Amino acid sequence: MAPRTFWKGYLKLSLVTCPVAMGPARSDSEKIKFHTLNRKTGNRVEAVYVDAETNREVDEDDQATAYQKGDDDYVLLSDEELDAVALESTRTIDIEMFAPRDSIGWIWYDQPHFLVPNDKVGVEAFSVIRDAMKATETVGTSRLVLYRRERAVLLEPRDNGIVLWTLRYGDEVRDSRDYFADIDGGPVDAKMMAAVTALIKARSKPWSAAMVADPVQKALKEIVASKKKGRAPAKAGDADEAPSNVINIMDALRKSIARDGKRSARTKR
Repeated sequence: MAPRTFWKGYLKLSLVTCPVAMGPARSDSEKIKFHTLNRKTGNRVEAVYVDAETNREVDEDDQATAYQKGDDDYVLLSDEELDAVALESTRTIDIEMFAPRDSIGWIWYDQPHFLVPNDKVGVEAFSVIRDAMKATETVGTSRLVLYRRERAVLLEPRDNGIVLWTLRYGDEVRDSRDYFADIDGGPVDAKMMAAVTALIKARSKPWSAAMVADPVQKALKEIVASKKKGRAPAKAGDADEAPSNVINIMDALRKSIARDGKRSARTKR
């Protein structure tokens, strides 16, 4: 089965244009999904909008978008006013500028999508844009309407395709200095540094998706499988105890290195 795409349009760089399609780079299809039921009747529960004062359900035609400027004081916005500030085109990714690939911090990245050429005629134009970004070690930036919202997007060449990332806007990212300013940034003890470096090396291995497996989802699937068969699910284990305060950091590091060394030796057998 071909990968699912949810958006089709055009990739444009100056006078170079090619048709493209976009699909999600991440999937939630394997996750356990829950529904809310009425415990007494077993029927599904639906969410509805109700008036906070009258407690009556509000029809969809009567629901309006508003900005709160004070207590019980709102500015109503019409659909026409909201449409007026949207992009003229929602189907063209017009690359406006480029930036060095390593100059954009991870905190700006939001959601990844796979961008591919949408017909054989456009493959050459798509490929030359992709390879030119690879050769110059740059990424392209543009704007696009996705998920009913105008977003800044970044185009990153990856393998034979392009990854399109939605980016967070400037007012969505907090200044790290507000959090880190009071942390001592001076040099640390050389022996401790060497010990932690050894610990990192002992625990390092090539990246794989197994490193970010979700144990909660695995446990939920086991519970659902047990209930389907009419068996009582296994009881959850005791919660982890809070770690005790470390009195001597070097002693803790030596014990950690020794334990990891034994674990590594057992793994290699």
